[in-house]
Amino acid sequence: MLPAQHRQQLTAFQKGQIEGRRHTMSHAGVGRELGIPRRTITSFLSRFDEHGTIENLPRPGAPRKTSAAGDRYIVRTAESETRLPLAELRVQINEDVSEQTIRRRLHEAGIQKWRAVNRPLLSKKHAAQRLEWAREHRTWTREDWAKVAWSDESAIQKDSDSHVQWVFRRQTKDEKYACKNIRGKSRDGTVFQMIWACFVGDKLGPIVFVDGKVNSDVYIDVLAKEFIPFIDALNADGTSDVVFQRDNASPHTARKTAQFLTDVGHEHHFSVMHSPPNSPDMNPIENLWAHLKTELHRRYPDTKYIRGSPATVRGVLKARLLDVWWTIGEEVLNSLIDSMPCRVKALIAAKGWYTRF
Repeated sequence: MLPAQHRQQLTAFQKGQIEGRRHTMSHAGVGRELGIPRRTITSFLSRFDEHGTIENLPRPGAPRKTSAAGDRYIVRTAESETRLPLAELRVQINEDVSEQTIRRRLHEAGIQKWRAVNRPLLSKKHAAQRLEWAREHRTWTREDWAKVAWSDESAIQKDSDSHVQWVFRRQTKDEKYACKNIRGKSRDGTVFQMIWACFVGDKLGPIVFVDGKVNSDVYIDVLAKEFIPFIDALNADGTSDVVFQRDNASPHTARKTAQFLTDVGHEHHFSVMHSPPNSPDMNPIENLWAHLKTELHRRYPDTKYIRGSPATVRGVLKARLLDVWWTIGEEVLNSLIDSMPCRVKALIAAKGWYTRF
């Protein structure tokens, strides 16, 4: 829209005069001669060429309730206070507009409410440690990462399928709560089986079923009975200089555990990598757990309906998990190893904070 005072000045020109000046003088020159901003001259000429008049044409619908500056303020406030509910955002911007208007302005800027991503809570110290770790490993190649023994524990529930179920229904309470549209969750769904497992490159390590709490003694026993024989088998097969990754769980970092790993590491030819704190995004076995759970429920869709005592449920879970684990293909493991340089690069770009992995 042209300012009123500029519109009055410009209406004194006839079309012939405008055309003559257009061809002999730049828009900036015309603006300087008339004391009018160049942008106003350009807008005038474009409007005159298109409509034959410089007057604003009638606009459909109600006039816009917010100014351009007001729109920018709404967007800036939403971007800086991302957790604000819409009602509180309306109070904070102090504009006499409805929540629906604010929602439309944000939508125009490509902003809408999304479910917050769940990640382990990071402090500035954690971020600094993560960034330092990433910089130390920024030059590692795919071949370097293929020699890392990735390991961890996971609790597998009988209804641990993470897939969201969608149903076709009408938007009524009767259909919303109809039996056919409910994803049932049994009271004993919290019965779980704890497992420990590892992999190196495209080679699966053992899967171990742990009954009870994992403390340093249990963890050392698992390493001695399962991990060390696996390392020996890798050495015999020509895979040497393996790097054992461990996270910062207390059984993994206990003094007793550290001494055990130091002692057996020299004998069985592997070293230990200390992972940064709160960094499951830098351990691809976390993605392997997700794959394992998905495949468990894909191949055995009745898993969530297993009946019986906790011991019975765990027995069925063990048999099925064992079957699924040993059918995980090399392509799955290779894709996880391939992702490691990208993970490190993303962590450096995020300066140690959250990544998409």
